Amino acid sequence: MRKPGEGSAPNAELRDPLGSADSRPDLIRQCAILVGGLGTRLGDLTATTPKPILEVGGRPFLAWLVRELMRFGLDEFVLLTGHRSERIEAALPAIRAHLPRPVRIDIAREPVRAGTGGALFHTRDRLHDRFLLCNGDSLFDFNVADLLAASAGDGDEVAGRLVLRRLADASRYGVVTLEGDRVTEFSERPAPGAPGIINAGVYALRRRLLDRLTAECSLERDILPALAAEGALRGTIGEGYFRDIGIPADLALARTELPARLRRPALFLDRDGVLNVDHGWVGSRDRFTWMPGAIEAVRLATSRGWHVFVVTNQSGVARGLYDEAAVHALHAWMADEIRHTGGTIDDVRYCPFHPEGVVPAYRRISDWRKPAPGMILDLLRAWEPDPSRCLLVGDKPTDMDAAHAAGIRGFLYAGGDVAEFVEPLLV
Repeated sequence: MRKPGEGSAPNAELRDPLGSADSRPDLIRQCAILVGGLGTRLGDLTATTPKPILEVGGRPFLAWLVRELMRFGLDEFVLLTGHRSERIEAALPAIRAHLPRPVRIDIAREPVRAGTGGALFHTRDRLHDRFLLCNGDSLFDFNVADLLAASAGDGDEVAGRLVLRRLADASRYGVVTLEGDRVTEFSERPAPGAPGIINAGVYALRRRLLDRLTAECSLERDILPALAAEGALRGTIGEGYFRDIGIPADLALARTELPARLRRPALFLDRDGVLNVDHGWVGSRDRFTWMPGAIEAVRLATSRGWHVFVVTNQSGVARGLYDEAAVHALHAWMADEIRHTGGTIDDVRYCPFHPEGVVPAYRRISDWRKPAPGMILDLLRAWEPDPSRCLLVGDKPTDMDAAHAAGIRGFLYAGGDVAEFVEPLLV
């Protein structure tokens, strides 16, 4: 990859940070990840290496997990460490090297073996009012935007929302009882072959839950059942692929399955004329109008396991009509509006350059400006989707030319409901 400013490649700033506390403060931005387990069931594999940083598909397992969570606007991660914390910290450069864009990753080390609740207790001063919590040795490929949207709508009486899974045979696990979306009870394992709803180990939590914790406690045994009895827990059913790496056989499966499974198909969308009405150089919310079915199209693609990327020429910057900060702010707002409906824009590339621009810094040719393929190619490199299952929807011949040059399919949208146009393509 070129260095920033070299040749005609845009600067790193042209890769949008798709999350802003100013746009939707009710959406979660922070994730705490439990990575302090001993991993004894893996034997010699974890004698010197904690489970979450074992190699899976050429990178630490945590790199896959963090990358998946980043898709949904999470941009601050706190790793709750214990066993061999120094090895987790030493692995951070390798984790960051496999992420599609920079995010903040911090270490919070428990002073003693404190349990899952204790690990949160010792990190309480660093956690936001709303945060996600998950295990660092398992990956659940579900639509996190559904959890974020549901959590954003929860009232003050709700302390947390759990992701739940339905199993035809839940006999290996404790089960959860639901009334509507209210979690009412946690029970012991059912009889062999009995179906049930189980806790998937992913939580959207409110800070006030931390007041219940002690220096050594279990979130699952000591805290959640009491909250359920008080009516303070909600559940969101998630569907999708699940894999933990807690035993050698499951680690071997993860090493085989994850790299192929997480090379997702990708829907690339032009912005002006596809996602929003093209009023000409739209650079602010007051000039932004969603196209019919645009939000639903993104939600559909997300729910079916597709990446959604936006690639947009923004010569309004070169023309002096608005600046790059306005582009970032508008894209962050767009992403949050969509996440509130259960969809997500995974990432955005934009090109502010134009050879006839009036702002000297942006008056030049760029291989990111469609019909050139630079924006698409950069996303392919960063997120590693399967190009054979990628497509672009645009409203101009230049969009089709860019798709062809990048080696993906292009579909010309001529108006109407965007979701109706996109849905048949998501196969």
